[in-house]
Amino acid sequence: MPKAYRYRLYPTKSQVSRLEQTLEICRWVYNETLAMRKNACEQEQKHISYYESKRQIPLWKKERPELSTVYSQVLQDVSLRVDLAFKAFFRRVKPGEKPGYPRFKGKGRYDSFTYPQYGFKLDGDRLHLSKIGDVRIVLHRPVNGTIKTLTIRRSSTRKWYASFSVEDDPSPTPQKETAVGIDVGLESFVTLSNGEKIENPRFFRTDEKALAKAQRKLSKAGKGTRERKKARKIVAYVHERIANRRLNFAHQASRHLVDRFGTIVFEDLNIEKMKKNHHLAKSIADVAWNQFIVITKSKAEEAGSRVILVNPRNTSQTCSRCGMIVAKTLSDRVHSCPRCGLVMDRDQNAAINIMRLGLQSQG
Repeated sequence: MPKAYRYRLYPTKSQVSRLEQTLEICRWVYNETLAMRKNACEQEQKHISYYESKRQIPLWKKERPELSTVYSQVLQDVSLRVDLAFKAFFRRVKPGEKPGYPRFKGKGRYDSFTYPQYGFKLDGDRLHLSKIGDVRIVLHRPVNGTIKTLTIRRSSTRKWYASFSVEDDPSPTPQKETAVGIDVGLESFVTLSNGEKIENPRFFRTDEKALAKAQRKLSKAGKGTRERKKARKIVAYVHERIANRRLNFAHQASRHLVDRFGTIVFEDLNIEKMKKNHHLAKSIADVAWNQFIVITKSKAEEAGSRVILVNPRNTSQTCSRCGMIVAKTLSDRVHSCPRCGLVMDRDQNAAINIMRLGLQSQG
């Protein structure tokens, strides 16, 4: 199964200069490849393939010798990124979705490059990168499996990371017989069908005042000044802190579930549609349900467990004991059935219905 490992890099000043130069050269190749394919399509009604655009790189090297300072396969991967962007565009056009034409990358807007097969080597606490040198890396956990690709990424706060894409043979633990339904929410992060709850940490809400203060300083700073550059970095730090806390919480909560249950059932929610409710959009984005479900799926696959997604229709309105539809508003926090007399927390009632639907779908 494919896995990804991310580690922090600590390059020297000279290595940072070479890394940033590599990003700028990759950005130039990306924009040139995109312009070539765009012009061919608009002016000649001709489609340029990935292999044709890749063959253009040696010709550009003759005109721009600085392209030779970047490993050849890294530049080929840039052409592949443009090709994937066009394929995604045409894939969205067919069903009538809003396609979003591939865009040119402005200065500072290209933040990663990839070694597809070769050009890198991991040796202890050093990562050898072709054309760049031996960069110090902090391996906080071992890389298990066969390394396929390496992506070097620069964060918004100018930190550098190495992400290894790995093929690994999972060693699943014995299948657990226990099953659980999960109702995600805003009051509580999740409610389990057995009545347990995980509280909503509200990371964005907690740091909202600090973020607003940093953004006010940014808006007051003059464009192009040193103060504005410093203020922008502070805003990026606050956003990064929120994202890191949210990701760490999702990993811990998903591990808690996967270690206990063999079958985990979620609702298949249309989160983008739910965000159109402007009263709840900020809170829905803050809890990051989709990130949590994706991480749980990944951990479950590795552990030999399974994650099931079910239709969310009427899971909150249906009585989990007798099946009667009991209408509720968002402010109604207790399920009270007039037919069978069941009274319980509305989220637990929904979680029981979710588990039932998941188990029924598996026969």
